[in-house]
Amino acid sequence: MKPGLLLMISLQQHEFIGENTGPHLLITGGVHGDEFEPIAAIRRLIGHFKNSDSHAAGICGRVTFVPIVNEAAYLRGHRCADDGLDLARTCPGRPDGSITEQTAHALSELIRTADFYIDLHSGGTEFSVLPLAGYMLHADIAILETQRRMARAFNLPVVWGTSADLDGRSLSVARDADVPAIYCEYLGAATCSHQGVEAYVNGCLNVMTELKMLERDVPPNSVEYVIEDPRPASGHLQVHHPSPVDGLFEPAVTLGDAVDRGAPLGTVFDLHDGAAHNVFAEHHGIVLVLRTFPRVRRGDSVGVVLDLAERR
Repeated sequence: MKPGLLLMISLQQHEFIGENTGPHLLITGGVHGDEFEPIAAIRRLIGHFKNSDSHAAGICGRVTFVPIVNEAAYLRGHRCADDGLDLARTCPGRPDGSITEQTAHALSELIRTADFYIDLHSGGTEFSVLPLAGYMLHADIAILETQRRMARAFNLPVVWGTSADLDGRSLSVARDADVPAIYCEYLGAATCSHQGVEAYVNGCLNVMTELKMLERDVPPNSVEYVIEDPRPASGHLQVHHPSPVDGLFEPAVTLGDAVDRGAPLGTVFDLHDGAAHNVFAEHHGIVLVLRTFPRVRRGDSVGVVLDLAERR
């Protein structure tokens, strides 16, 4: 950005206000520009609440949707905008910074206006993620219990509570503002899963029902695992099982597989000499995240194993 040039980032918002009083729920997608299920799901939800036959008139409170937070990254078709900054590591941002810093600032300001927050994600172009609803292990027990309720209500197979010490994220802004918040992940791998879109639409409506913002039938329970892992960086998906070299990754497992500690997750073939380097599971569990984009750089994650020893 040229000196003296100040971009004015304005997030595209769609707000629906009910006839009855109630809380303010914020739902965002597109924090990363290569995650498509959230964008499609939020567009569906906006259409749902615009429809005269929908529940819009019966909302208690208000809901704000932002389909694409990081438009600059989306237009590039990449995780990040052209300043190279990861929005999910840049919050709370700054109003006079680069495009990502300004976007992070605008998002953070919006989060602080909410009473509850849902941030929708996917594995993007490089990973696939077993469907999950996650939250930070907030120090305030009342906020933590609310987040637990929200995550369970979203009704994905995995509910995952992780360290509250990670900064720079949308959820760390919510943490600091005492706004109960969850994030969700659903597949990815550079696709837009129809099942993922459906699950996200229903999950958001489920949470609104849990928060008494809507009246809606509760669906059958789909939660299979509830894990809370307070270890530092437990929720930092990009640091687990790093590749030892630049090369080509070939997985030996599939998403959701049960693995033992020391079992091979896959092999990285060195870019230059073709030598095979196996990457082994750090602990027992199930494959929660798996690299689907074969090109891998040294230090990049090839996957995450959900540690079932932390099961609640």
